[in-house]
Amino acid sequence: MGWTWFLFVSVCECWRLPRSEPVMHGEIQSPQYPRPYPPSQLKQWDLQVPEGYQIQLTFTHLDIEASTGCFYDSLTVLYDQNILGKFCGQQNSTDGHHPGNQPILFPGNRLTLVFQTDDTNPELQQNIGFSVYYQAIDMDECSEPDPADGSAPPCSQICLNTPGSYLCSCHHGYELRTDHRTCVLSCGGGIFDEPEGHLTSPGYPDQSPHDLSCQYIISVEPGFTVTLNFTDNFHIESIDTDQGPTCLYHWLQVTIPEREPMKLCGGKSPGLMITESNTVTLDYHTDGTGLSHGWSLNYNTHRVKCPSPGVVAKGKVTPVLPEYLYRDYIYVRCDKGYKLMMDGRELVSFSDMCQSNGQWHFSLPECQIIDCGEPEPLLNGGVTFISGSQNQYRSVIQYHCNEPFYSLLGGVNVSYTCAADRKWSDNNDIHAIPKCIPVCGKPTKLLSSFQRILGGAKAPDNTIPWQVMLKVNGGKGGGMVIGDHWVMTAAHNLVDKGVTASEKKVYMGSNDVELMTTSPVDVASLHVHPKYKNLDNLDYNNDIALIKLQHPVTFNSSIMPICLPAEGFTYTEGLLGLISGFGLMEKNGSRMATNNLMYVQLPVVEQAVCRKSINEAKEIYSSLPSLTDNMFCAGVPEGGKDSCQGDSGGPLAIKQGGQFWAAGIVSWGIDCGQKGRYGVYTRVANYLGWIINTMQAN
Repeated sequence: MGWTWFLFVSVCECWRLPRSEPVMHGEIQSPQYPRPYPPSQLKQWDLQVPEGYQIQLTFTHLDIEASTGCFYDSLTVLYDQNILGKFCGQQNSTDGHHPGNQPILFPGNRLTLVFQTDDTNPELQQNIGFSVYYQAIDMDECSEPDPADGSAPPCSQICLNTPGSYLCSCHHGYELRTDHRTCVLSCGGGIFDEPEGHLTSPGYPDQSPHDLSCQYIISVEPGFTVTLNFTDNFHIESIDTDQGPTCLYHWLQVTIPEREPMKLCGGKSPGLMITESNTVTLDYHTDGTGLSHGWSLNYNTHRVKCPSPGVVAKGKVTPVLPEYLYRDYIYVRCDKGYKLMMDGRELVSFSDMCQSNGQWHFSLPECQIIDCGEPEPLLNGGVTFISGSQNQYRSVIQYHCNEPFYSLLGGVNVSYTCAADRKWSDNNDIHAIPKCIPVCGKPTKLLSSFQRILGGAKAPDNTIPWQVMLKVNGGKGGGMVIGDHWVMTAAHNLVDKGVTASEKKVYMGSNDVELMTTSPVDVASLHVHPKYKNLDNLDYNNDIALIKLQHPVTFNSSIMPICLPAEGFTYTEGLLGLISGFGLMEKNGSRMATNNLMYVQLPVVEQAVCRKSINEAKEIYSSLPSLTDNMFCAGVPEGGKDSCQGDSGGPLAIKQGGQFWAAGIVSWGIDCGQKGRYGVYTRVANYLGWIINTMQAN
């Protein structure tokens, strides 16, 4: 049954992929595949892949009724109406035309597949048809042979294959024309920005082409200068004149910014040319006639040089180099004891870089001597400059205390030096300043003689500076200063039958009652000995208390602490004690309140004598306190010298080693100054631990 494929075009079914979106691969199968194909079929597939690609077909199966020339059933491959292949048969059939198992690459990016079958013996048809995979294969335009029709190859010099296309390039010394295919001799190398390189004129060392106008620009980064070194083989046509060769028709012009351009020609090489610029332009010119063989040069670059940075007084500039070039860094460090200063402000560090213009970015800083600031003030003391000035490095100071009322802890004057860390330090690198401790028991004025309190004379000013007067709930008592915050007194001054006094005022600093009472000292807290339990006024054991002041007292001639007794102090019989107070005094046989501080000197009484005196008194008086080991007596057997009401809490001071010590506290007695009777005092030495612990804890 004869036919031709174009008779059926008008009735065939066609499948076309959108041309706007060409695909890269796909699969095509005969109708009903993998079941036998039906008769009377005419199917057409139009395949297209992107430009620059070819279509490759790979048959995974082909079983079409075999016939000579594939006359009855066939799969035909066409390109632009030209038959590229016609297939039928089975893999091992002797007739037909089977494509085999190898891929088939077709030219171009478009193909048409036509599958046609006849209508003979449809009931016997058992051939299953075909399945074919198509894919886009990159076309290697560069490997194609030169066209036989005499047209130009894709590229005149270098062809570079790319996916779907190709690129043309040129050899050194040539450039690509605007057609992007052909190359012409290059005349100008563009911009050369590498730190070194080599340039030659076109055709060198052979004759330069005519009508050249070539430009070469050497431009490296700022901070570098270009040096040109022409080779000896240099020849540019010139006209000889009496003044030398003139570059009239051919020349090489060297242009350096901010300088007059320079034309070169003749047969002598310019040799080494230092431009001192980072940009040089070379313009090579030839006209339509004449002969020049051109030129060749090597260029390199050097870093810009900066001036020597100079020196810094009391500092160092590092590193020290023979010359300083672009991007070299310098650092400035000051000598020990000096600081970096610039424009009135201190710098932590300083560095600078040689810039591309051959200048340093900053001027050098200064090194100024450091200072440690004003020495920390010393409470109750001062500071003296030994050497140096303005608290500067290595200045030496010495602290001192306000003598004779304070002394340095340890008793040794220590010098402090302004160190490099800007702190005042002693020889052991200790920064803490010394401490002034009060001087105790050393009045600036000493008593010339001792008088009686009871009927005695008043004490001269500044002779008993530790004396304190108390006013408690309307009554009067005594006390003594033992620290800048502390007064020691008798417990019964502050507690009456277990009740702590609500009104309490402390006075000090004068021997005149009227003058002293104008300036009371504020009280912060009361600290009565915890074992004092005198509920019936018959138990004066542990009759001791401390008063903490609200503000510290500054000691002077009129206010000074009395010393506490040493550990293990012994109350030896006959040891003379100084008793003072503002209590009752005797005048013309009468007792009256005094407006002045009174004093008397009395000896310590042997404890057995004191106890006997009290026991004898108990035979007369039904209710009297008892003597304990925390008490001692002082007085004379003939009487007439004693403490009295209003003196309670005051001191019994014993002078030893040039200082007065608080040996006792006026506590109680049987009347005042009677013959055979003695005053009873709290034994302070028994309470040293409690006194010190209380002051430290509060």
